[in-house]
Amino acid sequence: MAAPVGRVKALLAYGRMIKFSHSIFAMPFALASALIASRQSPVAWHTWGLIVVCMVAARSAAMGFNRLVDRQFDAANPRTASREIPSGAVSVAAARAFIALSAAVFVAASFALHPLCGYLSPVALAVVLGYSYAKRFTSLVHLWLGAALGLAPVAAWIAVTGELSTVSLVLAGAVATWVAGFDILYSLQDEDFDRSRGLRSIPTALGRVGALWVSGALHLGTVALLAAVPRLSPLAWPYWAGWGVITGVLAYEHSLVRPDDLSKIDKAFFDLNGYVSLVFFAAVALS
Repeated sequence: MAAPVGRVKALLAYGRMIKFSHSIFAMPFALASALIASRQSPVAWHTWGLIVVCMVAARSAAMGFNRLVDRQFDAANPRTASREIPSGAVSVAAARAFIALSAAVFVAASFALHPLCGYLSPVALAVVLGYSYAKRFTSLVHLWLGAALGLAPVAAWIAVTGELSTVSLVLAGAVATWVAGFDILYSLQDEDFDRSRGLRSIPTALGRVGALWVSGALHLGTVALLAAVPRLSPLAWPYWAGWGVITGVLAYEHSLVRPDDLSKIDKAFFDLNGYVSLVFFAAVALS
């Protein structure tokens, strides 16, 4: 009995390390992109499954790598000191093995989806893993993260059709600005720590007020790009209903975070952004 319990605890530790529940952020956009692309090319059931596998594997590799290379910063930051690697719940060797396995699964699943996806998979890995070093040299680290997650709808479109499209690039832009905008809000919590360690971000460069303005501008861009999607690939009225809900959710998100009050960042980051991606997928599916 002890061995199964130990394996379950280890599995849960890995899940916490990579924040598995956060897969909900980008995956619905990838699936929505594939759904729109299915008008052009039928999508087999195994393709849907492989898209999910690719999304989970790439994100697992990226999050594991982030926790690995940031372990010293995490250990020194009171907010993150209890994370799995600094606390010893996951060893450095185990994290490396997990990252390598996740990356291998991603590459294999990418080739299974479409040869072009397979050939481009190392490039995708370079982008998503490279993000972990970005805050060491650029304040635009949030845009790097946005671009990494923005690859999801583009990759899904290629998986279905074997080519790029303007629609997938617009979706990528929407995801990139959305993710960058909410990542700026989340990074407000670590502004003082990042500045003390020489780590870069929009909050350390512009302060809280400036960061909030940049985040708001990025989310305005998200709303504008999502409004462009049905002009490129016609969608019925449920899409516009979903667009209205997303616009309202993003506005509410910004009303929760103020320069003098960061107490509701977790609600703004975790809950509301999960709703954005789910509402988007539902809107596309119903359309």
